[in-house]
Amino acid sequence: MSNRPTFTAERPLEEPLDPHVHARRWFTLVTLCISLLIIVMDNTILNVAIPKLIDELHATNSQVQWIVDGYTLVFAGLLLTTGSLGDRFGRKRALRLGITVFAIGSALSALSGSPSQLIAARCLMGVGGAMIMPSTLSILTNVFRDPKERGRAIAVWAGFSGLGVAIGPVIGGLLLNHYSWASVFWVNVPIAAIALVLGFFFVPESRDPSAPRLDPLGAALSIVGLGALLFGIIEGPTQGWRSTEVVIAFVVGVIGVVSFILWERHTDHPMLDMSFFKNPRFTAANTAITLTFFAMFGAMFLMTQYWQFVHGYSPLAAGVKLIPFAVVMMVVAPLSARFVEILGTKMIVTLGLSIVATSLLLLSLVKRDSSYYEVIGFMCILAAGMGLVMAPATESVMGSLPREKAGVGSAVNDTTRQMGGALGVAIIGTFVASVYSSGIGKIATEFGLTSSQVTSAKGSLGSALTIAADPNSGITNPARFVDRASDYFVDGLTSGMRVGAVFVIIAAIVAFRYLPAFAKDPLAHHELPDNVVLTDAETAVEPAPVAGN
Repeated sequence: MSNRPTFTAERPLEEPLDPHVHARRWFTLVTLCISLLIIVMDNTILNVAIPKLIDELHATNSQVQWIVDGYTLVFAGLLLTTGSLGDRFGRKRALRLGITVFAIGSALSALSGSPSQLIAARCLMGVGGAMIMPSTLSILTNVFRDPKERGRAIAVWAGFSGLGVAIGPVIGGLLLNHYSWASVFWVNVPIAAIALVLGFFFVPESRDPSAPRLDPLGAALSIVGLGALLFGIIEGPTQGWRSTEVVIAFVVGVIGVVSFILWERHTDHPMLDMSFFKNPRFTAANTAITLTFFAMFGAMFLMTQYWQFVHGYSPLAAGVKLIPFAVVMMVVAPLSARFVEILGTKMIVTLGLSIVATSLLLLSLVKRDSSYYEVIGFMCILAAGMGLVMAPATESVMGSLPREKAGVGSAVNDTTRQMGGALGVAIIGTFVASVYSSGIGKIATEFGLTSSQVTSAKGSLGSALTIAADPNSGITNPARFVDRASDYFVDGLTSGMRVGAVFVIIAAIVAFRYLPAFAKDPLAHHELPDNVVLTDAETAVEPAPVAGN
């Protein structure tokens, strides 16, 4: 029988928030957003540098994949552990250490002389990112005690997340027009320095006051389980879903995750209290986030290739043309908190998911010669839906937990984003690749492709375009071949968008069924006698509800 502590309404009020911390809370938010910006932006800025990495570092396709995915694998695998450690030893300490490690990893990446060195440095950046991401959201939750203000602060935080996704390619393109590939890593260093200086003045320290014992076995099981699952998801599309490596990875991952759950239910000092998932608000919000990022990452993965390969935009031009997408998300995400105050979380999240599904269905109608304005219009609808979903769903996750568990709660939120996004790219990407490669096989004889050219062209539309551009390729009517190959890619893209829409519709049903309209916040006393008034700095911690509100 577990001896773990339980959260009861009779628990004493937590220590009041320092008035100076409360007065500086919006400066704290700015600092946290800058800290978040460097890791979100880094995820997209690197994509622009891949061609130069291949040319200047002589990296193979496999090495390029691990330059990108090595970071993701370490980042996602460590999130639960670093979130828990932040709760135990201090979230400000975790944030500052994470920023420092990330900056060092960025500098080592820029100085790398070989693909292997760059992969190792990127993994170090993943360690830093895993410390930064959960710390920003858990500190925000502890500084903004009033539920209404916290919702608005998370909405701004979510808006900056969207900004980082969009401006990464723009900044990367500008840097690469004047400097080497290393510049996309050097740019992180001054941003990190600014975040460290601002954090010294404006970020307060906070931790779990109960100082829970460490859970090293739980940490090890979570790292092995999540890391192996993500490895299988990443390698599946390239190695084959039935390959020995991928099957072993999934077996190890499932065993690791199941063992982690069983251990967390058994131990009296769990890193992640599994009873949190009994709360429909917590579970439904995480489900909505997972499936939304599944669709968004899959869609952005496809649309990046659509702009560059089908329409022929340069990486910089493609990034610039995505600016309207970023602007819409930055405007809508902060407004979502106000909409929630009027209509409730259930209505806004369900509406946002419905808009996302609609946008994906609209994107499934694009053609090879669709105009920029038509396609960017559909993508702006996607941005509006994302803006309505991200902040309220994130606030539901954080608002359903005791504040002292904010670090591990934030880590769960971040892990679901990463796993959902990786699944979206892998599954939707594999679906698209299947449609596209099948089409190439049908036209290979018509255009006189050799067996090696067929294999290469099936790999990606970019490879097909390279073959067609070679004057010695021997292809009959290269221009017509490019059009046909592009048509098959777009066919796959439109099918992939429909797959994404189905998953988002499922998320909308879950959100409508299980999210409360106006949830009682477990971090605030709403039932105190009329003659007792607490400031938001004196708000008490109540139990997270275990049933619908």
